[in-house]
Amino acid sequence: MSVDVQRITDFIWYVNNIWMLPIQIFSAIYILQKHLGLGALAALVTTLMVMACNYPLTRLQRNYQSDIMNAKDDRMKATSEILKNMKILKLQAWDNQFLNKVKTLRKKEYDCLWKSLRLQAFTTFILWGAPSLISVVTFVTCMLMGVKLTAGAVLSALATFQMLQSPIFGLPDLLSALVQSKVSADRIASYLQQSETQKDAVEYCSEDHTELSVEIENGAFSWEPESSRPTLDDIELKVKSGMKVAVCGAVGSGKSSLLSSILGEIQKLKGTVRVSGKQAYVPQSPWILSGTIRDNILFGSMYESEKYERTVKACALIKDFELFSNGDLTEIGERGINMSGGQKQRIQIARAVYQNADIYLLDDPFSAVDAHTGRELFEDCLMGILKDKTVLYVTHQVEFLPAADLILVMQNGRVMQAGKFEELLKQNIGFEVLTHCDSEHNISTENKKKEAKLVQDEETEKGVIGKEVYLAYLTTVKGGLLVPFIILAQSCFQMLQIASNYWMAWTAPPTAESIPKLGMGRILLVYALLAAGSSLCVLARTILVAIGGLSTAETFFSRMLCSIFRAPMSFFDSTPTGRILNRASTDQSVLDLEMAVKLGWCAFSIIQIVGTIFVMSQVAWQVCVIFIPVAVACVYYTPTARELSRMSGVERAPILHHFAESLAGATTIRAFDQRDRFISSNLVLIDSHSRPWFHVASAMEWLSFRLNLLSHFVFAFSLVLLVTLPEVVINPSIAGLGVTYGLSLNVLQATVIWNICNAENKMISVERILQYSKIPSEAPLVIDGHRPLDNWPNVGSIVFRDLQVRYAEHFPAVLKNITCEFPGGKKIGVVGRTGSGKSTLIQALFRIVEPSQGTIVIDNVDITKIGLHDLRSRLGIIPQDPALFDGTIRLNLDPLAQYTDHEIWEAIDKCQLGDVIRAKDERLDATVVENGENWSVGQRQLVCLGRVLLKKSNILVLDEATASVDSATDGVIQKIINQEFKDRTVVTIAHRIHTVIESDLVLVLSDAGRIAEFDSPAKLLQREDSFFSKLIKEYSLRSNHFAGSNDLLS
Repeated sequence: MSVDVQRITDFIWYVNNIWMLPIQIFSAIYILQKHLGLGALAALVTTLMVMACNYPLTRLQRNYQSDIMNAKDDRMKATSEILKNMKILKLQAWDNQFLNKVKTLRKKEYDCLWKSLRLQAFTTFILWGAPSLISVVTFVTCMLMGVKLTAGAVLSALATFQMLQSPIFGLPDLLSALVQSKVSADRIASYLQQSETQKDAVEYCSEDHTELSVEIENGAFSWEPESSRPTLDDIELKVKSGMKVAVCGAVGSGKSSLLSSILGEIQKLKGTVRVSGKQAYVPQSPWILSGTIRDNILFGSMYESEKYERTVKACALIKDFELFSNGDLTEIGERGINMSGGQKQRIQIARAVYQNADIYLLDDPFSAVDAHTGRELFEDCLMGILKDKTVLYVTHQVEFLPAADLILVMQNGRVMQAGKFEELLKQNIGFEVLTHCDSEHNISTENKKKEAKLVQDEETEKGVIGKEVYLAYLTTVKGGLLVPFIILAQSCFQMLQIASNYWMAWTAPPTAESIPKLGMGRILLVYALLAAGSSLCVLARTILVAIGGLSTAETFFSRMLCSIFRAPMSFFDSTPTGRILNRASTDQSVLDLEMAVKLGWCAFSIIQIVGTIFVMSQVAWQVCVIFIPVAVACVYYTPTARELSRMSGVERAPILHHFAESLAGATTIRAFDQRDRFISSNLVLIDSHSRPWFHVASAMEWLSFRLNLLSHFVFAFSLVLLVTLPEVVINPSIAGLGVTYGLSLNVLQATVIWNICNAENKMISVERILQYSKIPSEAPLVIDGHRPLDNWPNVGSIVFRDLQVRYAEHFPAVLKNITCEFPGGKKIGVVGRTGSGKSTLIQALFRIVEPSQGTIVIDNVDITKIGLHDLRSRLGIIPQDPALFDGTIRLNLDPLAQYTDHEIWEAIDKCQLGDVIRAKDERLDATVVENGENWSVGQRQLVCLGRVLLKKSNILVLDEATASVDSATDGVIQKIINQEFKDRTVVTIAHRIHTVIESDLVLVLSDAGRIAEFDSPAKLLQREDSFFSKLIKEYSLRSNHFAGSNDLLS
C-alpha cells in the first residue's frame, strides 16, 4: 500500500516526457538535416539504435524490480508480524532469532537491489554517452559523405546535441519510473483480482416475512474450499427471534466458524443461510481501535447520553472508567495495548450493545473476566439489556449454559447435540465430558493506569535539515571516501564535454571555402577520444554512486533495525506500528533506490550549470549575475518545499496505521456494516496526505515558470551583446559556442533548483530513519562477568524485596513495597481485582518493566545484575494472548531449532494436539498463516503450552493461559502442568478457581498495588473476612445462580 502506490504517483511526473521525448528527438533530427543534409540520417539511425538497446535492458530491469518488490513484501510481512508480537519475543528471549530472520530477508532484498542498481548504472552509462556517440557518428558520416563541416554547421549540430542531452540524460529515470510503476500496477491489479467474500453467502430477509432470526439449511462451509473435508458440514439451525443460543464444544470443533457462517465470512459450499435483522458481532480476540474508549463504544453512532450510560453500566465498565485519569475519554493505545484483556473484551461488548442490533453473535465473551464481572455481564447484559434480542454466544463456561433456550454441542465441524441443558445431560452421549470439570473462573486482568495521552504525536524536525544528517549519510561508507571520487568523475565528464565542444568550434573552418587548421580525420579522432573519455567518467561515476548508495542504505537499515529490536516495550506501547513500518518501507525504499541518485544529481546539475556559465562568461561575463536570482530562489523556495515534504511524510503514517487496523478488524467492520465509514475515513487521511504533496508540486511549477522567464531574459541579453560587439573583440566560433550552451540555460536553472529541493526532500527520509536509529535501549542482553550458572535457576525460589514499579517517571507507582518470597518448587496463585498490578508483577519478573525501587532475587541472583537474555531464556511463560508466527508448526514450537522431532512430537501429544497435526499431510511442517489465523484460538494456546513443555524451565509463569479452551481441555492442561512441573515453581495469575485452590500459596494484591494477603489457600479460607474468602463466595454465587448447575453436574 505504501511503496507501490507511491511509485505509481511518482510516475505521473514523467508522463509528459513519454510524448515529449519523440517530438524533441525528431525536431532535433529535422534541424540537423537542414545543416548537415544526409548526415542527419546517421544521427537518426544511431538514436534509434540507442533506444533499441534500452528495450532488453528495460525488460530485465522490470524483472529485477518485480524481484525487489517480492523480497520487500516478505521482509515487511515479517517485520509487521514481529512488531505486533514484540512482547512475546522479548518474554521468550527470541528477539535475536527474529532479528536474524529479518536480516536474512533483507539480504535477499539487497541482492535484488544490487542487480537492479548495477543494470541501472550500465543503462545510465549508455544513455549519458549517447549524445557524444551520436555526434561522433554524425560528424564521421558527414566527413565520409563529403558534407562540409563549417563552424556554423558544427555549432548548430552541437547546439542540437546539447538540446538532446536533457531528454536523453533523463531517459534512465523515465525508464526506471516506467518499469517500477508497471511492476507496482501489476501487483495492485493482482491484489484487486483476488477472490472476495461471497456476495450470496447470506440471504437477508425482512423481519415481517419470518419469525426466524437465523436459519441454516443443509449448510457446508470451508475456510479452504479446495480441501476435501469441509470445516463445517450438515449444519441445520433455526433460531427464533429473542432466543438465547449457547454454542459449546472442544477446541477446534468449529464454534467460531459457525458464527462466521452466519456473518458470511467463511466460504459456503452448499446450503442456505438466511438472516433477518441487523447484526452485531464480538470476536474472540478483542479488536480495539486507536482512539478514546468512547469512540470505540460509539463506533460511528451518535452519542446519546442515556443510552450510553445504560450500555456502560450493563457491560460493567463504570469501575474501570473510574480508574482512568480521563474516564471514557482516555486514549487507548494501538490494539488496546494499555488495556487488560477483560477491559478490551467488555469495551467491544459495549460497542455491540450500543448499536441496538437485532442479532448478537458473541464469540467467547466471558473468557477474560473475573467471577464477579462475569456474573454482572451475564445478568445485566445478556439477560438484561439484551433480553429481547436474539443472541448466539460461544462459551466454555458451564455456568452460563443452563439459562440458554438452546445449546449446540459442536464436534468435528458438526452439530452433534442440540437441546436445553437438562435434556443434554440426560442424553449422556458426550455433553457431560465438556462440563465434567470445575466451572471456569477468571480473575480480572490488570490495567496499567496511564495518562490519557498514551500515543504521542509523531515527532518531526523543524527548519533546515541539519548538516549532521548530510554528514551522517555521506560519511557512512568508508568515512565518505567515495564522495570526492564521484565528484571528480562528474567534473572530468563535464570538462571533457566542454573540451570536445571547444575543440570542434576552434578547429572547424568558418566557411566551406576555408582551409581547416588540421585534417578533418585528426579533428574527429581527438573529438571521439574526448567523447569516449567523458563516457568512461560517467561509467565510473554511476558505479561508485550505486555502490556507495546501496552500502549506505544497508548500514542505515541495520542500525535502525537493531535499535528497534533493542527498544524497551514502553516504546512499542506508545508508538503505532504504522510509524515504524512507514520508515522500514517507504523511507527505506528512498534510501535504497533514490537517495544517492538524487544527491548525486544535485551535485551533477550544479557542476553542469557552472560549466555552462563558464563557457558563456567567455563571451559575456555579465551572465554570472544569473547566480543571484538562483540563490534567492533557493533561499525562499527551499524551506517551503522542505516543510511541505515533511508534512506529507508525517501524514503518510496515519494512512498505513488506519489501513492495518481496518484489515485486522475487517470481520467486525463488515458485521456492523461500517465499510463505507472506514473507506471514507481512509479517503480523508489520503486527502490530508495529498494536500501538502499537491502544494509541493504547485510550488515547483511556480518556481519553474519564473526561472524560465529569467533564463530567457539572460539568453536574450547575451544575444544582443554578441550582435553589438565587433568581430575583433571575440572569436565568432567561441561566441557561437557560448550561444549553444546558453540554449540549455533555462533547463539547467530549473534542474539545479529541482535537484537541490528534491535532494533535501528525500533527505527527510534519512532524518526519519536516524530518529529511530537512536532509540534508548533496554538493558544489555548479556553482561560478561555477571552470567548465571548453566543450571540456574535450579531451585526456583523468587524473592521480592521492597519492589516498586512505575511505567514512567511521571506515572504513579503500580506496585508498591512488594516484599515476599515464592519458595522453590511450589505453586503460587496471584489474584486481585482489575488494576491491582498482577500482570505488572509478571512483567517486572521478566524485566519488561524495570523496578524503580527494590530488587527481585531468583536463587540468590539479583536479576537486575544479569543480562536480559540470560534471565528471560531461563524462565517459561504461557501468555494471555497466544501468538503464532507465519511459517510451520515446527517453527512455532521450536524457533531456535534446539529440539529433535521426537521431543517435539512428545510435547505435541502432551498438549493434546497430536491427532490434529497428524491428520494434516504436512504434519510438523503444517502451515501456520500470519497471526495463526488458520488455527483456533484454543489450538494456538495449546501450541504455547507445547513451547514451555519443550523448554522445561524450573520457573513457569501462567498469565491467564487457559482462557480460550473448554473446561475438559483445561483440566487436561492443568494435569499436564502438575505432572511436568511438579517439582518446579509455577506462578499463576488466577484463571480458574480450582487452580487457585490447588496452589500451595496465594498472593492477593490490593487495588492500591500492595500485598493484601499471602498465605496458603486453606489458611486464607479460614478467615471469613479475607479477600480470598470473598472471591470464593463470589464464584459460588455465580456457579449456583443459574438453575442450580452444580447439582445437575453432580
